Formats: sequence, C-alpha cells, structure tokens
Amino acid sequence: MKRSRSLIYGLAGLVVLLDQLSKHWALTHLPAYGSRVWLPGLVHFQLTTNTGAAFSLFSGSSQALGLVSLAVAIAVVVWLERQGPLSLARQLGLALVLGGAIGNGLDRWRSGAVVDFLALVPIDFPIFNGADVAINLAVLCFAIDLVRGYGKRSA
Repeated sequence: MKRSRSLIYGLAGLVVLLDQLSKHWALTHLPAYGSRVWLPGLVHFQLTTNTGAAFSLFSGSSQALGLVSLAVAIAVVVWLERQGPLSLARQLGLALVLGGAIGNGLDRWRSGAVVDFLALVPIDFPIFNGADVAINLAVLCFAIDLVRGYGKRSA
C-alpha cells in the first residue's frame, strides 16, 4: 500500500518536473508571437499565457484559480491517504491530476498566468501545456476505471 502511494507521488512529481521544464523551454526558446512547427499538420509550438482556466474560462481569475489548484492538490492527497488498495487506472489518474494541478498552480502562483504552448493545427482548439495533457489523461484513466467496474463500491 505504501509502495503504491510512493509511486503515485513519484509520478505526480515527474509530471510537475516535465511540465515545468517544458514551460521553461517554451519561454526561453519560442517567439512571443508566431509559431514553430513541431509535427507538420498536427502540432505547432505557439507561446501564449492564460490567466483563466480551460478554454480561457474565468480569465483574469488567476489568484482564485491558484487557490483551486491548491485545494485540488490537497483534496487528492487527503483522499488518497484515506483509501485502501486502488486499481492501476485510478492510481495513474490520481498521479496525473495531482501533477497537473500542481504544475498549473505553480504558474499561477509564480506569474499570475499559465504558460501554454501546444497548438493543435487541424482543429480550432485552445493552446495547452503538459499539465493540461496530464489532467486530460487522468480523466481517461478514471473513465477506464469506471468502465471496468473498479469505481463501484461493494454493498
């Protein structure tokens, strides 16, 4: 049980590290305006910042969203420490959501905005970052957990 918790926290830490390193790279290597092709026809690097949440919802609410990130991280840790054995999908989901919340929270606390730099070219989709990818992968893990029935409580 302790080992799985350590792996969850370790993976969350890795998500934070990769997210912060990629954002640092974006800030130091990408032009403020314009884009750089990464995967032609699929993904471009395009530096921007976002003071809101996903899809620029709640723009200008960085302090409040920083508190939400902190609250999510604390809630995940408290909930995790009170749980028994967890399925692999749920462990991965918790690690990814924890790392993603901390990664974007650090941006909000440090600079008042989240650094985004991944742009999907074929569709009109908001520019995002590694923490956003982790959070979306967490949702996928939780969905897999529910479909497999691991999310059910025993009577």
